Amino acid sequence: MSLKRPASLAQTSDLAQRYAQIRAATMALAADLSDADATVQSMEDASPAKWHLAHTTWFFETFILAPSMAGYRLFDDQFGFLFNSYYEAVGARQPRPRRGMLTRPSLDRVKDYRAHVDAAIAAFLERDVDHKVGALMTLGLNHEQQHQELFLTDILHLFAQNPLRPAFKSPEPLAVGEADAVELSWTAFDGATETFGHDGDGFAFDCEGPAHEAVLCPFSLASRCITNEEWLAFMADGGYRTATLWLSDGWATVQQEGWAAPFYWEQRDDGWWSMSLRGMQPVDPAAPATHISYFEADAFASWAGARLPTEYELERAVRDVEIAGNFADSGRLRPAPGPTDADGLTQLYGDVWEWTRSPFTPYPGFRPPDGAVGEYNGKFMNGQYVLRGGSCATPPNHLRATYRNFFQPEKRWQFSGLRLAKDV
Repeated sequence: MSLKRPASLAQTSDLAQRYAQIRAATMALAADLSDADATVQSMEDASPAKWHLAHTTWFFETFILAPSMAGYRLFDDQFGFLFNSYYEAVGARQPRPRRGMLTRPSLDRVKDYRAHVDAAIAAFLERDVDHKVGALMTLGLNHEQQHQELFLTDILHLFAQNPLRPAFKSPEPLAVGEADAVELSWTAFDGATETFGHDGDGFAFDCEGPAHEAVLCPFSLASRCITNEEWLAFMADGGYRTATLWLSDGWATVQQEGWAAPFYWEQRDDGWWSMSLRGMQPVDPAAPATHISYFEADAFASWAGARLPTEYELERAVRDVEIAGNFADSGRLRPAPGPTDADGLTQLYGDVWEWTRSPFTPYPGFRPPDGAVGEYNGKFMNGQYVLRGGSCATPPNHLRATYRNFFQPEKRWQFSGLRLAKDV
C-alpha cells in the first residue's frame, strides 16, 4: 500500500479526480433513501447506510486531513467516537452492534460532514502530496469502494426484513427463464510451482501480498458458476437433509437455523422467489446461485462429487483474463445468466463472490503496515474463508487477480456463490 516515489502534480490531479468520482458514486447510492432507511441497523453484521456515509468520511478526516493539512478543524469532535470502525489505535468507538442507535446525527448532518471533508480534500490536493499521503489517499478510496458494496448488501438485508419488501431500485421484474444455462464443462490445469499474491506494483490491500511461491497439483475448474437450477436439484435430492454431505459445524448450523434454501428465498404457489435490490423477483434458473454460506457451498460440492477450488487455483485461472463482468455499474444488481456463446471459463469476475476452500490466513512473509492502518486486514486472519472474483454489487475498477475477500463460513447475506473444482 505504498507509492514508489513522491506523488507528482499529475498524480495528485489524478487522485483528486478519482476522489471526486468515487465519493459521488457513494452519494448516488444514497440518493433515494429516507433518514429512516439510512438509520436502521438490521443485524449486528450490517451497518446503517448513514454510518457507511460517515465512516468513509471519517477515514479521510482522521488519516489525511487531521495529521497532514495545516489548520484543518474537525467537523465535529464527537464523530471520531461515533464513526470509528475497529481501529483500536485511534480510540474508543460506538459498539458495532449498536450503530443503529445513532438516530442523531441526522442524514442531512452526515451529508454536511461529507461536504465539509470533500471541500477540505479538494483544497488539500491543490498542492503536491508526498508518497505516504498519496498511499493513504489511495487506500481510502479503495476502502470507500468496499463500503459501497457493503452499503448495497446491508440495504438489501434491511429491506428484506420489511414486510413491504421495498425495492432499492426500480422493481420491474427482471427477465427470467428466457435462456437455459450453458452446459457445464471442465478446464484442466497442469500442476506447477508458481508465484501467487500481489507483486507490489501499484495498489493492493496488505493481505494480498507479499508475492510468494506455492505448489499447485493438477486440477480442473468448472466452466461457470453453479446455477439456481442446479441448486434446486440439490434441494430436491435432500441436500439440506443429508448430514453426510455437511461439515460438522455446517450441519449443526443447518439444524439450528432451519436452513432449507439459500438466504432470501421464499416459496410461493408459482415457484421460488427471492428478495433482491429490485424487490421480490422470481428465481432465475439460469443465473448463478447466491446468498449461500461456505457450509452450503461445501455441501453442494460434496453432493456433486467435486470440491471447492483453492484461492490459488482461482488466481491461476484469472491471471490472464480481462477483468470484466456483471458489476454494480451494470444496474442489474443481481447475478445474471452466463454468456451462451463463450467457450471455456466464464463468470470469473462479477455476478457472485466464489467461495474457496482456503482459510483467510497470512501469506508467507506477511507483515501489517505500521500505524493504525496496520489494523486493516491482519487482525481478521482467523476463522474465515477466502472468496474471489467480485459480485454484481462490486464497484467496477476495484478488483485484481490477487484480490482476497473473506467471511466467516456461516455468513449468507453477501452475494456469495460457488464454482466447482476437481483433482486431476
